[in-house]
Amino acid sequence: MLAIFDKHFKFYHDTEIASVPIREEIEGKYKWNLSDIYSSDEQWEQDFLWVETNLNGYNHFAGKLNTNSGTLLACFKFDDSIGVKLERLHLYAMLAKDSDLGANNYQAMDDRIKSLFSKASAISSFIKPEILEIPDDKLLKMIDSLDELKIYKHKIDDLLRTKSHSLSQPEEQILALAGEISQTPYSTYSMFTNADLNFPMIADEQGRDLDMSHARFYSAMYARDREYRERAFNSYLTPYKDYVNTFTTLFNGNLKVNIFFAKARKYNSCREAALDSNNIPVMVYDNLIREVNKNLAPLHRWAALKKNLLGIDNLKPFDVYVTVFNNFQEKSYSFDSSKEIVLEALKILGEEYLSSLKLAFDNRWLDVYETKAKKSGAYSSGTTYGIHPYVLLNWTNLLNDVFTLAHEMGHNMHSYYTGKTQPYPYANYSIFLAEVASTFNESLLLDYLSENAEDHNEKLYLLEKYLNNITSTFYRQVMFAEFEMIVYKMTESGEALTPDVLCNLYKDMYQKYWGPAVAVCEEETYTWARIPHFYYNFYVFQYATGFAASEALASNVKANGATAVEKYLGFLKAGSSDYPINILKSAGVDMNSPDPVLAVSTKMNDILDEMEKIISNM
Repeated sequence: MLAIFDKHFKFYHDTEIASVPIREEIEGKYKWNLSDIYSSDEQWEQDFLWVETNLNGYNHFAGKLNTNSGTLLACFKFDDSIGVKLERLHLYAMLAKDSDLGANNYQAMDDRIKSLFSKASAISSFIKPEILEIPDDKLLKMIDSLDELKIYKHKIDDLLRTKSHSLSQPEEQILALAGEISQTPYSTYSMFTNADLNFPMIADEQGRDLDMSHARFYSAMYARDREYRERAFNSYLTPYKDYVNTFTTLFNGNLKVNIFFAKARKYNSCREAALDSNNIPVMVYDNLIREVNKNLAPLHRWAALKKNLLGIDNLKPFDVYVTVFNNFQEKSYSFDSSKEIVLEALKILGEEYLSSLKLAFDNRWLDVYETKAKKSGAYSSGTTYGIHPYVLLNWTNLLNDVFTLAHEMGHNMHSYYTGKTQPYPYANYSIFLAEVASTFNESLLLDYLSENAEDHNEKLYLLEKYLNNITSTFYRQVMFAEFEMIVYKMTESGEALTPDVLCNLYKDMYQKYWGPAVAVCEEETYTWARIPHFYYNFYVFQYATGFAASEALASNVKANGATAVEKYLGFLKAGSSDYPINILKSAGVDMNSPDPVLAVSTKMNDILDEMEKIISNM
C-alpha cells in the first residue's frame, strides 16, 4: 500500500479522530487517469463546442429518411458520431465530478453535458418516428440494400418491436425535452446523500471519536463488537430518519417521473415499460418473486443458525453480516495483494482474460481509496466507445473489498470486451445482463479462497462469506424488487406513499424475508431512503437474475473447461447485438426456466449442510 496511506491509517490509530484523506494525499497510481479520455479540461471544452456546433446537422436529414438507403445510412452515421462524442464528454465529466463532489467546476461540467444530451435528444427526436412511418417492407428492403446498413438491422427490428409505444415526432420531442428535468429527483438525492448529509460522530471499538461515512458504515457492519455495530448503524441511519420527509418527496418524485413516461408511451405499468426496453417479459420478474417467496426457508434457516452461533436472543439488522466464527481472525487485504488474488482466482478464464485484467490494473483504470467528497460505494463506468471503462472503489482492507474488486472488474471486462468487439450501435449491454459477469467473478473468487483455506476456521468463514453473498446479492435484491413493485403499484393506483407507509412496508418486507429469528429495529425501517437503486427504475431484480445466471455459467466453466470459457467470452463480447435472453441462452443459460433461480436456494441449503457438518466435527 502507498506510503502516505499507511501514514493515514497510523494517524487513525494514534489519534482520537480519524479523518478521511484529501485527494492530493493519495499516490497517483491509485487514482484513475482521466487523460485517457481528455488530456485537459480545455480539450473537453473543444469537443463540447464541436457537438454544440454540429447538432444542427440533424436538420439535413429531417423529413428525408424515407427517401433512399443512402440518406438513411448517412443519418445513422452522423447520429453515431454525435453519440460517441457525447458519451466521451459525459464519462470525463462524471468521473471528474465523482472524484470530488465538492468541486463546483466539475459539477457544472456534469450539468452542462446532461443539458447537451437533452438538447441532442430533442433535435434528433425525429429519427425514430420518421423511421416508423416508413412501411415495414420498404424499410427492411432499404436495410438489406447496403452492407453498411445491415449493421443496424437488429436495432431496426427492435424499433419495430416497440412500434406501438412510439409517439409522433412532436410528442417524442416533448419527451426528449423533459429528459433533463426527469433527472432532478435522483440528482438531488445523490448530491444530498453524498455531499451534504452529515452523520453523527460516534465512538469506535476503542472508544475514540470517529467521523461516520458511507464507507465506514459498511466496514462497521463487519466489526465483531456488537455495541459498536449498533452505534454505527444508528448513527448512519439517523440523518435518513431526520430528513425522512425530504427523502420521501424525492422518492415519490422519482416514481412519478417514471410513471409519467410509461403512461406517455401507452404502457400498462411502469414495470412493463422498464422491462420492455430490453425485451424482458414481465413474467420473468413475477416468476422471480413468486419462486423466491416459496423458497425463503434457506434464508430463515441461516438467520436462525446465525442467531444461535452468535448466542443472542434476537438477530438485529446490524448483525446479519458480521462473522459468527470468532476463532478466525480476518486478514487485512491490501489493494496490491488483492489484485494478485483476483488474478489467481480467475486463471480458469485463460490468458486472454488475464491479460486484459492486467492491462486495467497497470494503467490506472481504477480509483481505489476513499477521499474527502469522493462518491461513495463502487461502480464500473460501463462501455464508452473508443475508451476503456473505469472503476471506482473505496478501499478499506477488508475481505469484502477483495470481492468488490472482483465484482467491479467483472463489469469492467464485460464493458471492455463489448467495446473492443462490437460496432458502436451494439457497444453496450442490457442492464438485464449487467450483473452476470460481476457475480460470476465473485463465485470463482470464493471457490479459490475456499480451496486455499488454511484450516476449518477459515473454511467456515469463507462459506459464511458465500452465504452473505447469496443473502445480499440474491435474497436482498429480490426483497428490494418486491418492495419496488409494490410502491409503484400503489402509486399507479392513486395511493399516497407517506413516510409511515414506506417505513411500515419496508419493515414488513424485511421481516418476511428474514423470518422469525430477526427482530427489525426502528432504524432499519428507514433503509429504503438510503438505497440509490430505487432511483434506477426496476434495476435491482437483475442482481438476482444475474446472480442465478452467473452461478449456472460458473458451474459450466468449472465442469467443461475451455469450451465453456469460449462461450463465456462470447457472452462478454456480445454487447447488445441480440436480446439479452438470447445472449444468455447462447452462453448456456435459459432464463425462461425457473431452474437458474431455484438453483441458488438449493446451493444455499448445500452450503448450510456443509457448514453444520464441519461445526459438528470440530
